[in-house]
Amino acid sequence: MRTNYIFVTGGVISGIGKGITAASIGKILQARGYCVTAVKIDPYLNWDAGTLRPTEHGEVWVTEDAGEIDQDLGHYERFLDINIPKKNNITTGQVYGTVIERERRGEYLGKTVEVIPHITDEIKRRIRTAAEEAKADFTIVEIGGTVGEYQSEIYYMAARMMKAEGEKVIFVHVAYLPIPKHLGEIKTKPV
Repeated sequence: MRTNYIFVTGGVISGIGKGITAASIGKILQARGYCVTAVKIDPYLNWDAGTLRPTEHGEVWVTEDAGEIDQDLGHYERFLDINIPKKNNITTGQVYGTVIERERRGEYLGKTVEVIPHITDEIKRRIRTAAEEAKADFTIVEIGGTVGEYQSEIYYMAARMMKAEGEKVIFVHVAYLPIPKHLGEIKTKPV
């Protein structure tokens, strides 16, 4: 069974509601009878959210398998009424750490280890593994941060590569649409 991947991104402002949007999409699909899982990507170098200051990053969600994850994973679990394993949280620290460990063990057979393809391959592997292990019809993948932040670019690249490789991929972008009082109309730039 091939899963469908829905990548949820956000623009220009943090805290816009990507996590709630992702969880809501998952709930709608689940209500239609589909098996859904979720993946949260956090583009920071920390291994997990366990050592982050709550005042800076928000609540830490603890998974059934003792993972300390971004609070959005808690939204997914509550909305979908499923337990999501800690490996469904991907951080830049985990991805780079895994690739460097493989290089040190000689798994790349002396090749020059590079961001493309080695880091992107690891990102894609982790996303696909989450989908396969859940036997999901749909895998909702939230890419943390905002579009345009340098640290998120490699994740957008991996998502585009998955689509180019024939995976069923769509993108949902959550945008802030302000209505300045002096104009009285919605403005869409920059989105």
